[in-house]
Amino acid sequence: MLSSYQYPKFEYRRPPEIAERRDGRHPVVVVGAGPVGLAAAIDLAIHGVPVVLLDNDDTVSIGSRGVCYAKRALEIMDRLGCAEEMVQKGVSWNVGRTFFREQEVFNFNLCPEPDHHRPGMINLQQYYLEEYLVRRAQSLPNIDLRWKNNVIAVTDHGERVSLRVETPDGAYGIDTGWLIVADGARSPIRHMMGLDIEGRIFMDRFLIADVVMKADYPAERWFWFDPPFHPNQSVLLHRQADNVWRIDFQLGWNVDPEEEKKPEKVIPRIRAMLGEQREFELEWVSVYTFQCRRMHEFRHGRLLFTGDAAHQVSPFGARGANSGIQDSDNLVWKLKLVLDGSAPERLLDSYSEERVVAADENIMNSTRSTDFITPKSAISRIFRNAVLGLAKDYPFARALVNSGRLSVPSVLTASRLNTPDAEVFAGNMVPGAPMDDAPIESAGGERWLLQAAGNRFQLLYGMPDAADVDVATAAAFAALAEGAIPVETLVVAERGTAPGGLKTLLDAKGRIRERYDLKPGTTYLIRPDQHVAARWRGFDSARVRAALARATCNALGTPP
Repeated sequence: MLSSYQYPKFEYRRPPEIAERRDGRHPVVVVGAGPVGLAAAIDLAIHGVPVVLLDNDDTVSIGSRGVCYAKRALEIMDRLGCAEEMVQKGVSWNVGRTFFREQEVFNFNLCPEPDHHRPGMINLQQYYLEEYLVRRAQSLPNIDLRWKNNVIAVTDHGERVSLRVETPDGAYGIDTGWLIVADGARSPIRHMMGLDIEGRIFMDRFLIADVVMKADYPAERWFWFDPPFHPNQSVLLHRQADNVWRIDFQLGWNVDPEEEKKPEKVIPRIRAMLGEQREFELEWVSVYTFQCRRMHEFRHGRLLFTGDAAHQVSPFGARGANSGIQDSDNLVWKLKLVLDGSAPERLLDSYSEERVVAADENIMNSTRSTDFITPKSAISRIFRNAVLGLAKDYPFARALVNSGRLSVPSVLTASRLNTPDAEVFAGNMVPGAPMDDAPIESAGGERWLLQAAGNRFQLLYGMPDAADVDVATAAAFAALAEGAIPVETLVVAERGTAPGGLKTLLDAKGRIRERYDLKPGTTYLIRPDQHVAARWRGFDSARVRAALARATCNALGTPP
């Protein structure tokens, strides 16, 4: 098969524990240098936490695997310093189209609003994403990235975790205060610890074929039900970087996966779809089975499970890597506060609580998509096809078409870290919601709200003229910035410059006022992962401190 990508080989280095004949001790160890483990390690390093990252391989993922990265994942990658490369290399898209047989019956736009920095989705082969993340990790001084280091044993001692690691130079021991487990769907560490993962395996199989070809199809997601070139089944088409196109063919359950991966079986399917005149070459082929499963809890003592190690969903909807990246985004700031002694360990329980809710949303949506795509009975297929037949002409039927509801971030409205609203607000920025982006002008050079937000607790404070922030309010903002858990204030204004060195964001097009219902004096408390923690119609330092205590589990009244 053709390879459009040159796989790097990362250098194995003899671990110091072996060279110095001693066991190591590190505050945090991450196992698994896939997208989720790399994102967690980079985020920890940005927060100033030294981290050891162990991986049993010495290259990036083989084959494109994860392809679609949603707007929220790109916003997180912006914060980690990797999104620009991803967007420049990947294929940006917002529009998806669904066909029944030969006729389009439904389409959608992932980003119908103007003035967002990132697109609704990009398509990019996973090996590129991992390469960019490795490069970023290598640029940070406090990440010890160890290739060909295979974890063969784990022991949780309560106050620490011990690992036994096998390398080309032999085995060594390493202790850590916290272990982030990102070792994939089969998770050897989950098995070593005897932890269950529960859910559903769907009785269907899909063939992935990555083909290299030149085609002038638009950068859109195309999904067919019962097309003439693959009758009674479904097909998905995506464009990726380097003129690589991802094609997914539904196969049914009663097929031999190894037989279906053979070129003599794959190529005729593709020719039937593309036509005899279209030239293409196979790059990668795989067969997968749908699974929707998760662990009961993602925190087990000092082991913190993330990504596919904690939860798995069927690939329709692009929920796997996107959800895993949001896991690390949720986890790292909490772990940093615990390591610093600024928050109790029970804050890490909220990681499991919040991300279990997100996983359940993903599993629910993924299960519904899978049930629609792969009807389990003749009656279900008749109903599904009737919906598709009506969708072209009737809006009610379009709402029932489910070719894979695409990944959206979870709105954590039920989180115990939120301070509930006491006043009336319009819009979507409720406590627990991830921040909406908007264009700004800033003395710091930022052009987008989310470039100015994240990595720390912050206030958004709305004023028509930033210069009107009075002396007492400016002093109260300064006191919050010097607290045990600092809170930085961002004054959002139509004009002017805030006094006392406060950072001013000029709401260039009024989108912040629109999206946050930011009337004069309105104040938002934002978490380090860019989720809303609380909001008020006026600034009150005592209320901010109480909400901060609640958001970090430092308040005696924090709900259990």
